[in-house]
Amino acid sequence: MTAPHRDQVDRLIREALAARQRAYSPYSRFRVGAALLDEAGEVFVGCNVENASYSLTLCAERVAAVTAIAAGSLRWRMIAVAAEGGATPCGACRQFLAEFHADLAVIVVDAASGLWSNHSLRELLPHAFGQDSLGVSQPQSD
Repeated sequence: MTAPHRDQVDRLIREALAARQRAYSPYSRFRVGAALLDEAGEVFVGCNVENASYSLTLCAERVAAVTAIAAGSLRWRMIAVAAEGGATPCGACRQFLAEFHADLAVIVVDAASGLWSNHSLRELLPHAFGQDSLGVSQPQSD
């Protein structure tokens, strides 16, 4: 993982904080925003969307990633995640993101203070289950 540029980090933090304001979290009141930067410099945002059937809740990180995928972007540089207290991505989001970029830079932002920290996805998800676990070097696409 290469160190992210400060201007990119600042941009992603702003985008993640703005996305957080659009979160739909009537049950937990825990709003999360995410902003994903791809290698072309495009930013894709997401916010958490809760559901009364809790297992159907969507995390901000996966919403941002799926938005990027739907736009044809599969090569990512970093993601910023903004939440109260600076929460890291959940295990499911870590695994989902690792499918596409195991060394993704993860910027964790405390929405209240604005303080942030930089991590690698590999640091947050050591020993990830991935393509090599299945003996697959390159996933097949239709």
